[in-house]
Amino acid sequence: MEFNKMNTILLTLTIALSSVCVSFAQNTKQPNVIVILADDLGTGDVSHYQRLHSNNIILETPHIDQLATQGMIFTNAHSPAALCATSRYAIMTGNSCYRSTEGWGVWGGYSKPVIRDEQMTLGRLMKQADYNTAFFGKWHLGTGFPQKDNPELLFISNRQEKRNPRVPVDITKIKIGPKQLGFDYSLSLPAGIQNVPYAIYENHQWLKLSDNSTIKVIDQEFYNRLGVDHFNKPGWGDSNWNPSEMGPLLAKKGAEYIAKHAKQEKPFFMYYCSQAVHTPHAPPAEINGVKIKGSTPSKHLDMVKELDEQVGMLVDELKKQGIYDNTVIIFTSDNGGLGPDIVPDSYNAGHQPSTIYRGSKNLPYEGGHRVPFIVSWPSEIKKKQSCDKPIIGMDIMATLAAITQQNIGTSVAQDSHNLMPVLKNEKGAQTHEFLMIQGGADKEYIINDEGWKLIMQVNKKTKDYLDAEPIGLFNLNDNLTEEESGNFINNPEYKSKVDALLSKYKKTIKSQVYLGSH
Repeated sequence: MEFNKMNTILLTLTIALSSVCVSFAQNTKQPNVIVILADDLGTGDVSHYQRLHSNNIILETPHIDQLATQGMIFTNAHSPAALCATSRYAIMTGNSCYRSTEGWGVWGGYSKPVIRDEQMTLGRLMKQADYNTAFFGKWHLGTGFPQKDNPELLFISNRQEKRNPRVPVDITKIKIGPKQLGFDYSLSLPAGIQNVPYAIYENHQWLKLSDNSTIKVIDQEFYNRLGVDHFNKPGWGDSNWNPSEMGPLLAKKGAEYIAKHAKQEKPFFMYYCSQAVHTPHAPPAEINGVKIKGSTPSKHLDMVKELDEQVGMLVDELKKQGIYDNTVIIFTSDNGGLGPDIVPDSYNAGHQPSTIYRGSKNLPYEGGHRVPFIVSWPSEIKKKQSCDKPIIGMDIMATLAAITQQNIGTSVAQDSHNLMPVLKNEKGAQTHEFLMIQGGADKEYIINDEGWKLIMQVNKKTKDYLDAEPIGLFNLNDNLTEEESGNFINNPEYKSKVDALLSKYKKTIKSQVYLGSH
């Protein structure tokens, strides 16, 4: 009897200790991490940010807004460049655009991969921390496809596809892409929805959009039949290609990935690069049961609504799986919002993609590179916080290194700054002393030092970052909207300021170690 009683006591203690151990393991597990990168989303496209300056809200973004209230928003956040491909390089590596071998951009799906074999990437960083890693969406960093006649060799584009869409490239498989850069799983659009190849790839294999899909040339007539009014150029693609289906597919697969990995021993890292809201603006009829197409004043705003629903689908799945509180979510954009020449209907409806800021995507003004930046981690970061310290998209790398307790050193992500001290409200926490930001296709570069912003025109022929002439000087501390009347570039009283900023810019370009972080 005593023996049985003792067994019962031991069994009870064992169960209790096991429960404590399981609970402790769950509480101490490394967080899951999701980085969401929107495409061409301005601060004004997010209603939470729009309300900082105006109550004239044309479209609500409730899911992104809710994310903003769950952690910290940054109101002085910038993309590394005012264009997407260059920004994506910098975010992926933690290095400024000028450090890239293709500093002014990788524009085609057949472009040579821009990231070096030995270079640190977000995927490789998180693999080092023993994470399951996944990439979803627009890649735009160059993709290695095999030649049709010799699959052992890469097809190297010299833009001949502009003259002949039937170039000798095998688009059914990828030889160099996300999986070579640290991502275990990938669902990728090599150049987004706007450029060749018009196809999507799962783990580097062409994912047929239908059982009867074949490879064919997608041309203007094909797009006309779809009712899509924006088309780049003809080229190879899936015979069932439809850009309106890509967003729902990404979000569905993203939610499935979360569900599959939620209970696994290893945490997961998802880099989710949405196709929204880049052109072509081809909104789906619905997503997740919510009507999208035709539900707002413009196709562009339909796409903003779709993006918001994509975010909602990912967050809802995290909550459903019980892992939301211990998941870090970083939400931002690759550059500023679209201009009136691209989305006139949105502007005519009273919507301002750049809120109060001058300019838009591809321009060196604040509207070209000011972006929403939200960080949520419910179990670690206080809710409803706002920070006006200057940050930039490259900071994601060092922040994730800190979260995963890795020391990456200044020689790896040279221009990345750890945001965790700011997010945790540590006393004296700082960000960048000054920012270095690339402009757009017109080859500008920007240095912002404590609100003094110098815009430089890089020589378009040489493309040499050191071959640059100052063309604009603004004091954002009292001219945040960059009124041209406050452009001091030709005012002799500010020559010393121009010279000092130009000198700091050139010194930073020449330096092997970034000088802009505290």
